[in-house]
Amino acid sequence: MSLGRRGFLISAFGAGVTLAFLRADDALARGKVAQPARTAAAVPAFDPSIWYDIGHDGTVTVNIAKAEMGQHIGTALARIVADELEADWSKVRLNYVDSDPKWGVMVTGGSWSVWQNFDPLSRAGAAGRLALVEAGARLLREPVAACSARLGVVHGRHRSISYGEIVRRGKLTRVYTPEQLQAIALKTPAQRKLVGQTVQALDIPSKTDGSAIYGIDAHIDGMLYARPKIPPTRYGAKVLTIDDSAAKGIAGYVDTVALKDPSGTTPGWVMVYAKTYAAALRAADLVQVKWRAGPAAHVSEQDIVHYASKQLADATLGARVVDDEGVDAAFAHADLKLERHYTTATVLHFQLEPVNALVQEINGVWHVHAGTQWQSLILPVLAQALEVPEANVVLHTYLLGGGFGRRLNGDYCVPAALAAQAIGRPVKMILTRADDSHFDSPRSPSVQHLRMAFDASGKVTAMAHEASAGWPTQVMAPALLAKNSKGRPYDPFAIAGADHWYTVGAQRVRAVSNDLANSTFRPGWLRSVAPGWTNWAVESFIDEAAQAAKVNPLAFRLSLLQATGRNAGSAPNAVGGAARLAQVLQRAAEKAGWGAAMPPDTGLGIAASFGQERNMPTWTACVARVWVDRRTCMVKVEKLTMVIDAGTIVDPDGALAQAEGGALWGVSMALHEGTAFLNGQVKDTNLNTYTPLRMADVPELDIEFVSSTEAATGMGEPPVTVVAPAIANAIFMAVGSRVRHLPIRPAAVLTGLDKYGAV
Repeated sequence: MSLGRRGFLISAFGAGVTLAFLRADDALARGKVAQPARTAAAVPAFDPSIWYDIGHDGTVTVNIAKAEMGQHIGTALARIVADELEADWSKVRLNYVDSDPKWGVMVTGGSWSVWQNFDPLSRAGAAGRLALVEAGARLLREPVAACSARLGVVHGRHRSISYGEIVRRGKLTRVYTPEQLQAIALKTPAQRKLVGQTVQALDIPSKTDGSAIYGIDAHIDGMLYARPKIPPTRYGAKVLTIDDSAAKGIAGYVDTVALKDPSGTTPGWVMVYAKTYAAALRAADLVQVKWRAGPAAHVSEQDIVHYASKQLADATLGARVVDDEGVDAAFAHADLKLERHYTTATVLHFQLEPVNALVQEINGVWHVHAGTQWQSLILPVLAQALEVPEANVVLHTYLLGGGFGRRLNGDYCVPAALAAQAIGRPVKMILTRADDSHFDSPRSPSVQHLRMAFDASGKVTAMAHEASAGWPTQVMAPALLAKNSKGRPYDPFAIAGADHWYTVGAQRVRAVSNDLANSTFRPGWLRSVAPGWTNWAVESFIDEAAQAAKVNPLAFRLSLLQATGRNAGSAPNAVGGAARLAQVLQRAAEKAGWGAAMPPDTGLGIAASFGQERNMPTWTACVARVWVDRRTCMVKVEKLTMVIDAGTIVDPDGALAQAEGGALWGVSMALHEGTAFLNGQVKDTNLNTYTPLRMADVPELDIEFVSSTEAATGMGEPPVTVVAPAIANAIFMAVGSRVRHLPIRPAAVLTGLDKYGAV
């Protein structure tokens, strides 16, 4: 959302300013998909930037180019604008925009939204406020210096005028250059009235009264429904025969077609059409398809893990993301060396709303109605699949019934578009739970090797971290691969978190792409992305290193958080560096009663993280209190104590919801979630065998945010990253069993008990 070269234009036509975009028809709010709006006559309004406009009644409509999937991003971004604009919050509305080049790159992920947009949206709001004050002063015949804005009204010495009236009376004209925008003095934290305060979330009423429209609600009169027959392998499958004779007995059944996909997104897909969704479901079960499977037909999870281990044994593979001098020498001369291996299983997204899309072609333009997180990624793929210019594809925005990274990959839009193209009618495709699981872009299984060297005094002199996993960016957005100092590419979303903030002497981090995983399935981004598994290894290993050094785990961590060198931190996002991580660690330990005596088979485990990326650190610490049943080796998480420093908290209630959801997702992936590949497909495809955290297993949560005026950073994913290692470390403290695989199963706890015994 960078204002960039666009600058900031305020111009007037007659009584106001023409809207720079078309609004959705009222029919959309009733669950009907509106036809594309025709160009209408100019609507007088104050449209100071592409990010918001002010109507004649003073209503401020903030354009949201981010996906809303339960994280209240619209409310957060609107707060930023409205605070600097001095808008009346009761008159603020949200407009989730459709795809258009003017929005720039449209992506919602990585906990980036508030972090990336806080400054540009603040300046857009402030510039609008200044322009309105100037215009209001003219209308009031008052000196500008004697006027100020408050709650949507410009006040002079003796009179006042509302924003709506200023817009109605027009004559607004002002142009800001990027340099002038940057020079605007923004509010100090003490002057803010909305940011950081408790206000009504704008998206909650429609979600609670049922009027909110999700992708799965989209409808066009006369559309067909479709359900796919998904081939046995993600890649390389070919349709041999189709037999739909049994399906023809289903009332409403229309046809079955093998899709032809020039983009290569859905090889071997067969689409079953019907007049109702129920008919499509029944007919698809009856259609018989024979495929020639792709080369991954016999690949198992163990094959992928074994292949990763072989890769890590070859030091020439991959890219060294951190590569200090002296690592090998430190290990060669070490008085104590520690080496551990950690693994994680395949994890599915299982968002509440299965993926779906509705596609209609009108006058050569393909309208795709779906909830997506990364419109800019799938638009060119859709154009390639349909063999049309990208300008002829429009993605219409809907609320997402859960995303968690699955909808960053909008591949499900492609078969819906091809289905509509093949039959020449609007088509709505909805995947069942099992279909969704087969077509998911899961978090890849991973293998990680970690080593640490100590000198004779017990000082850490070197640390090496090597990881192999499927690389989602390599598969879906290769242009975004990073490069190390020697020009070798790597996926930052498959190694971030390994480049931690501990001072460990000479450090090496190596990332390796598991090409067997990449060719078996399409690796995806899943909430917390790499740090969900890299931090599992880092923080488990740090605990094991503390044990080897015979130092308390908290004290050991604090000794390594020296805030020097590259860990000192820098402006604007990482001011304070490792010192801020040490602060949240100390506070979490204090709140949780670290060091106090525990009941039998109960332990406290601690873990810390900077969250997502080093240039956007959200300092997070967690203490888990767990009880282990020695008879069954079942683990019960009794309480999570979490302290988070995310800089300026824009939406306190939203931030707490994010932290609670992230913490519970962390518990779910630590103890419950996980599947495996078998014959090229995941073996668990529904909630009878894939078992996320249940309500009965939800622990007590004690979450605290550090009061801060530093730069706002991400909140969606950092809380996830600390939970699993904190639980594993607590298990060791409770019964002496060290586990090194996620998810943590009772059998692994039992093996640890047999190996290590009680403590």
